[in-house]
Amino acid sequence: MADPKGFLNHGREVAKTRPVEERVKDWNEVYVPGSLLPIISKQASRCMDCGIPFCHNGCPLGNLIPEWNDYAYREDWQAAQERLHATNNFPEFTGRLCPAPCESACVLGINQPPVTIKNVEVSIIDKAWETGDVAPQIPERLSGKTVAVIGSGPAGLAAAQQLTRAGHTVAVYERADRIGGLLRYGIPEFKMEKRHINRRIEQMRAEGTRFRTGVEIGRDLKATDLKKRYDAVVIAAGATTARDLPVPGRELNGIHQAMEYLPLANKVQEGDYVAPPITAEGKHVVVIGGGDTGADCVGTAHRQGAASVTQLEIMPRPGEERNPVTQPWPTFPMLYKVTSAHEEGGERVYAVSTTHFEGDEDGNVQWLHMSEVEFVEGKLTSKPGTERKIPAQLVTLAMGFTGTDRENGLVDQFGLELDERGNIARDADFQTNVPGVFVAGDAGRGQSLIVWAIAEGRSAARGADRFLTGASELPAPIRPTDRALAV
Repeated sequence: MADPKGFLNHGREVAKTRPVEERVKDWNEVYVPGSLLPIISKQASRCMDCGIPFCHNGCPLGNLIPEWNDYAYREDWQAAQERLHATNNFPEFTGRLCPAPCESACVLGINQPPVTIKNVEVSIIDKAWETGDVAPQIPERLSGKTVAVIGSGPAGLAAAQQLTRAGHTVAVYERADRIGGLLRYGIPEFKMEKRHINRRIEQMRAEGTRFRTGVEIGRDLKATDLKKRYDAVVIAAGATTARDLPVPGRELNGIHQAMEYLPLANKVQEGDYVAPPITAEGKHVVVIGGGDTGADCVGTAHRQGAASVTQLEIMPRPGEERNPVTQPWPTFPMLYKVTSAHEEGGERVYAVSTTHFEGDEDGNVQWLHMSEVEFVEGKLTSKPGTERKIPAQLVTLAMGFTGTDRENGLVDQFGLELDERGNIARDADFQTNVPGVFVAGDAGRGQSLIVWAIAEGRSAARGADRFLTGASELPAPIRPTDRALAV
C-alpha cells in the first residue's frame, strides 16, 4: 500500500485548466501544462490498495491500477509505465479521453471523492514519453503470416500493435487521409492534441506496422480481394452510421451531422484549410445531443466565435450525485457532467424535443422549434403548450450512431452476419461467421468508449493470433464473463 493514511491526509485534486478567456482563443489542450506532476504523488497515495480492487472491474482493460498508483507515489516512473503498458497500448489517449469508469468503481468513492486514477495514468505516460521510456518493441522473429486491419481508430491501432509485436506482418487500411480514425478527426485538439497520435504512429511504424491511407475497403478495394491477400483480417471500422433527425425542415442548409462538422475544424489544425467550410463564426449554434460528441461541438463552436451556443437533450437533467437505488456503487452512474466546453459558456436545455426547423427564403436554417417532453407510461411525450423556437443558423446533430457503414459494401462483400442490434456478429474469439475475419470495437460492439475499443482490439488480436498459429503468442484476456478486459 502506497501510504496507509494517504486517503486521510490528502483530498482529491485534479488537473488545472487554463482560464476560459485564454483557452477559447486557441486549440491547445485545456489543461495547464505540468500542473499535475507536483501533486500526483500525493494523489496516488490516496489509493488504498484494496483487497478486492473494484477499479479493475470498472476498467474494461483491467488496468493494474493499485500497482501503478504505488509506483507513482514512490515516483518510480519506469516501473509505473511498465505496469501501465502491460494492459493498455495507449494510456495517453485514455488518460485524456476516457470518462473513467474506474473512478466510479473506486472503493474510496463510497464515502469520499475517489482517487484521481485518470490523472495519475496520464501523468505516468507523459513522464514516460518525456524520459524516453516509450520505445518500439520490435518482434524477435516473424511468423510469415499477414494480417489486414480495417480502420485506424483505437480498436484498429491496438489490434495492429499487438499482432505486429506477436511477429505477424500487419497492414492498417484507413479510408481517411490520415491515421487515427475518430481520434484524428472526431476528437477536437483542445481535448487531445494530435501530436500524441503522431508519436504512437511512429512507434508502430518502427515496430513494423504498415499503414495505407485513402483506401476504403468495399469501395476502393473489394473485401473479397483483401481477404485473398491476407491470412487474417480484423475489422475495426467503427459504428459510423449517424442517427438522423427526420423532422420537417431537416433538408435546410446549415444542418449537419457532428461528424461532418468536427473533422473540418481538425483539418484546419492540420493545415488543410485556412478556414473550415462549415463554421460557427457569428452564428447562433444549436447542438442536438447531450453527450460527449455534443460537448465537442460546443467547445468547437466557442473557438470559432459563435454568437450563441445552445445544447439540447431529450432526456431529463441527470442528478449531481449517485442514486444508491437505481445506480448503486460500483456501477457507472449517469450524472450531470460539466465538461471544459460547458465551462466556456452556452446554454444547456434538458427534456426537450425538436419538432421542426424553419428557414429563410434562400433555404438556410434560421429557427429551431421545440417542445418540452415528459415520460407518460414509459414513453417520452410532448407537453402541450410548451412549444417555442430559438434562433439556429448552424445546427449539429450529435445523437449517436446506429451501426457500422452498410453503404460501402464491406459487410455484404465479406458476407458478414449481423446481430439483433445491427452490429457485426462475432464469437468469443471475436471471429465473425467468416473464418479468419475478426471484428473489434464499435463495429461489433456498437457505439461505446475508447477504453472498450482498445480492450476489444487487444482481444481480437489474440483471437486472430490463435487462428494464425493454433496457440496464441499473446497473453489471455483477464475478464469476467462477456467482458474483453485485457490481452
